[in-house]
Amino acid sequence: MLERQVYRMPKAGSIQNLKLVREELGPPAVDEVCVQVEAIGLNFADIFAMQGLYSATPQGSFIPGLEFAGVITAVGAHVQEWKVGDRVMGATKFGGYVSHINSHHRYVIGLPEGWSFEEGAGFLVQGLTAYYALTELGNLKKGMTVLIHSAAGGVGILANRICKKYDAYTIGTVGQAGKVDFLRQEEAYDDVILRDDDFYEKLVSALNDRPLNLIMECIGGKVLMQGWKAMAPMGRMVVYGNASFTTHGSRPNYPRLYWRFLRRPQIDPLRLPTQNKSLMGFNLIYLYEQTDLMHELLNGLQALQLRPQYVGHVFSFNQMYEAIHLFQQGKTVGKVVVKI
Repeated sequence: MLERQVYRMPKAGSIQNLKLVREELGPPAVDEVCVQVEAIGLNFADIFAMQGLYSATPQGSFIPGLEFAGVITAVGAHVQEWKVGDRVMGATKFGGYVSHINSHHRYVIGLPEGWSFEEGAGFLVQGLTAYYALTELGNLKKGMTVLIHSAAGGVGILANRICKKYDAYTIGTVGQAGKVDFLRQEEAYDDVILRDDDFYEKLVSALNDRPLNLIMECIGGKVLMQGWKAMAPMGRMVVYGNASFTTHGSRPNYPRLYWRFLRRPQIDPLRLPTQNKSLMGFNLIYLYEQTDLMHELLNGLQALQLRPQYVGHVFSFNQMYEAIHLFQQGKTVGKVVVKI
C-alpha cells in the first residue's frame, strides 16, 4: 500500500469543504498504471464541481481534478505499452488533485519530448475541448472567421493555435484590457476586443464585413446573444461553458445565479431554419466514456503539432486554495497549474 496526499471534498457545495488528507492507495489493477503526479491542471469544471453546479459531479465524497502529468511508478499485469519511469500526461473523470493516481492505461499518453510536466498537465482537457469544438462540431475550414471568447484562457489559446493551422481569421475576446497585448503579440490573434458595454459595436468593427462563421462560446448571457446576432447564415455557435455563472466566493451566490438564470438567453428552435444558424453544446467529460473516440481526437490534435500550452501561473501543492481563488477571479493568462 502507498500513502498519498489527496485534496478531497466530503461533499459538493463550498470550496471551503476541500481538505488535504492522507489516504492509502492500493497497487494498480491489471489494466492500470500508477502515476506519481508532478503537476495538476486546473479547469473551470473543477470550480463548478466543487460548488455543486456541475451535472457530472459525483454524489457524496469525491476528489476534484481532470488532468495531470507525472511519472509511472507501477504497471498492472496486463499493461504492455507502459513501463516504470515513463513520463506521461493523463485525463481522469475526477480524482486528479492527488500526489499519486491509479489510472486505466488508455487514459495516459506519453509526454512529448521537451515538454515540462506543467505543460503536459495543461494540455489534454483544454486541447481536446478546443479541437473537438472546432473541428467536429464547428466544421472548421480554411479561411473561416472564428470568434473565441475567454481568449487568454487555456482553451482560448489552444483554439487560436488550431485555427491558425487552418488559416482562419481569429477574433479573441477578454474581460480585462491587460490581456489584449499578450494575445496580439504572443499568440498572433488577428484582433482582440474587450467585452464591455460596447462589445457588439466592437465585434462588428472587428469583422469588417467578414462573415462570422464560428463562435467558441463560454460566456453566456448578453454576450451570447450578441454573438448570435452577429453570426452569419450557416454559422455555428459551440457552447462549452458559461462563465457568467461563475462566482468568486467559496459558495454559489444562489440569488444572483437564479436571477441570471431567469434572464438567460432564449433561442427559439422554430426560428433556426429561417435564421440558418446552428447552436451546439457539449461537455468533454462525457468523452471519457468513449475511449476510442477520445484517442481518435487525440491523434488528430497531436498531428497538428501545436506548441505546448502556455502556462501562466504555477502554484505549489499546499497553495491549492490560492490557485483556485486566482483562477476564479478571471485574472489569469494561460493555464493555471499546481506543482507537486
